Amino acid sequence: MLDILRKLVHDIDAAPTLTVALDVIVQSVGDALKTEVCSIYLLDERSSRYVLMATQGLNAEAVGTVSLGLSEGLVGLVGQREELINLEDASSHPRYHYLPETGEERYNSFLGVPIMNRRKVLGVMVVQQQDKRRFGEAEEAFLVTLSAQISGVVAHAKALGQLENLHAPKGGVASPRIFHGVAGASGIAIGRAVVIYPPADLESVPDRATEDINGELALFNKALVAVRSEIQHLDSKMATSLMPEERALFEVYLRMLDDNALGGEIVEHIHTGNWAQGALRAVIDDHMQSFAAMDDPYLRERMADVRDLGRRLLAHLQKQTSPNRDFPESSILIGDDISTATLVEMPLENIAAIVTTTGAANSHMAIIARALGIPTVVGVAELPVGNLDDAEMIVDAYQARVYVHPSRELRKRYKEIIKEERQLVAGLDAYRDLPAETPDGHRITLYVNTGLMADVARGRERGAEGVGLYRSEIPFMLRDRFPSEEEQRNIYRQQLEAFAPYPVTMRMLDIGGDKDLPYFPIDEVNPALGWRGIRITLDHPEIFMVQIRAMLKADIGLNNLQILLPMISSVFEIEEAQHLLHRAVSEVQEEEKTTIHTPKLGIMVEVPSALIQIKDLAQIADFVSVGSNDLTQYLLAVDRNNSRVADLYTPYHPAVLRSLQYVVKETHAAGKKVSICGEMAGDPGTAILLMAMGFDSLSMSASNLLKIRKVLRTVPFSIAKNLLDQALAIDNAAVIRSMVELELNRLGLWELVRPTQKPVGGKVMA
Repeated sequence: MLDILRKLVHDIDAAPTLTVALDVIVQSVGDALKTEVCSIYLLDERSSRYVLMATQGLNAEAVGTVSLGLSEGLVGLVGQREELINLEDASSHPRYHYLPETGEERYNSFLGVPIMNRRKVLGVMVVQQQDKRRFGEAEEAFLVTLSAQISGVVAHAKALGQLENLHAPKGGVASPRIFHGVAGASGIAIGRAVVIYPPADLESVPDRATEDINGELALFNKALVAVRSEIQHLDSKMATSLMPEERALFEVYLRMLDDNALGGEIVEHIHTGNWAQGALRAVIDDHMQSFAAMDDPYLRERMADVRDLGRRLLAHLQKQTSPNRDFPESSILIGDDISTATLVEMPLENIAAIVTTTGAANSHMAIIARALGIPTVVGVAELPVGNLDDAEMIVDAYQARVYVHPSRELRKRYKEIIKEERQLVAGLDAYRDLPAETPDGHRITLYVNTGLMADVARGRERGAEGVGLYRSEIPFMLRDRFPSEEEQRNIYRQQLEAFAPYPVTMRMLDIGGDKDLPYFPIDEVNPALGWRGIRITLDHPEIFMVQIRAMLKADIGLNNLQILLPMISSVFEIEEAQHLLHRAVSEVQEEEKTTIHTPKLGIMVEVPSALIQIKDLAQIADFVSVGSNDLTQYLLAVDRNNSRVADLYTPYHPAVLRSLQYVVKETHAAGKKVSICGEMAGDPGTAILLMAMGFDSLSMSASNLLKIRKVLRTVPFSIAKNLLDQALAIDNAAVIRSMVELELNRLGLWELVRPTQKPVGGKVMA
């Protein structure tokens, strides 16, 4: 069974369409289980019916026409129960429903398993037998395993529009679609998609209609000539190094480019109206699938040759077209992954939003997007990137939703929201120079998180009282090598000068986890629990010392530097860092011939061990800063960037709130100040709870400063304290969130909480 399953999974992967894949499945399952019937029903969400999509044994004409309601028949029962059903006499079951169009009256035994993805039933797979037969445990296990394997294929096909028409044919109307991801940078945008794809990556090249067929043919022919010349050069170069039979490969390459081979097929594809790059990808994909399905190992290996040729042609095509890439106004960047460097190179004034299929809410790209005020949604795993070029889209980064081909009504609603949001932002300017002080006199300090100079400018414009977190890793990520001490000094000096005399808290290099440097790769099975943060820099004191020396030199004459240690998990790490700091102070003092101000050295509370040992750590550190993003993830064992479990991530979880209260209590007991610099600080609901807990300062993205200042100046401390007391006594995160949001709504702050929703008659209306 295992061998059959492996082959079946391989054949499914090689199938060019879902229809072909389903036909392969029913044929193979029927043969493997020696049953007379195997059928697959898929759920049509529009009609709420299970549609027969493939069968072996039933009437083939019933495919695509026969369907069952959600509660109809044994198929509906499997879907309702979300579990396997095995019957030896199906016709006697009260839920048995005969479909005359299928010709299934002869079949008595029934085994059905749900096809599920992310807790949703996508369809049902059924095997049937004429004789009364109860299928065995091994057969049940085989079908359950197979359904789990194909669930991803079905989910992907739905996303690609293979089950419903995502991209309508010319002259038709495309169907609206909604995709969900993870919010990277808040905001709303309406625009058209511009697909960003890495160079010479065939898989990421989208389809794109063209009216200039002759122009695309000219580009392709030019690339063809270039690749032929390239291969001939390689052949000549290896003339003395390879035997004639070994050099024959180059001749094979040249033949594959002929008009009667790959070259001719690509030309034909361009004539259908696809641009040259899309035509190339489509033809190469077809040939690679053909080679992959071959039984002969030697022929299967030729797949690599086809891929190589395709990449060579693509590289030359991209060289010809990249300088002319158009980014019209209100462009929405779409890609599997968009690097920080790629984003920075874009005409940012024309970028309305960013959407990626991978990535993390706290990736550096997302951080920069927040700094630039560009709405961003990441981790939209099912987004069919290749089919979206120039598609009209709405990006709602508040709710992490992406609408493709939105309806007229939806566009109208979101245009109204954007208008209201602009008016709201304009109204917040009045709070810029006002202190973050509650109506009953409680004062709290608001800092800004920075990484780029753009953060600095926006932070100062919006009245930040200093920097609570400078992400020093960002300058490292924007280079192809470690920056020198002098380069770092200049970068840090700009940050310190911009906010002097206000404090600037600089976090030591925090890489690892989801923050790799391209020139310092870290490959780990479980990076979240691996070599990251302070663990790396203490293992590489040369990196630590260069950075801290640069910080000290940058601070000369300003004396507003504070240093923050990331990912602290033990007292030993603080003591070792203190030793290196004192050593660096002595060295710089001797070099610069001046008295060096020794900065305060603080720690980040991000892991449970630091939380539990906070009493000890606070005695040693000069101050404490909570990294709420990582702390929440570690406490809940939830990766917020994993779309499968992201909905379990919530800062309102009782364990999170009670832990934060404990950190404040113990840090203050040690006579030290405590700040928080995660996403909780910039959220209106959690910000008032943090204030009530006693946090001395909140540090957030510049885009949230005015919003949080208004909230704090509106909510009396007494009300916030009462809310916190109630929240700490509740055991359900959803109840806590609702309670807080209802109170903010009562105080007239709803638009700051959920800009895309309005409470109507006690209910939230989207």
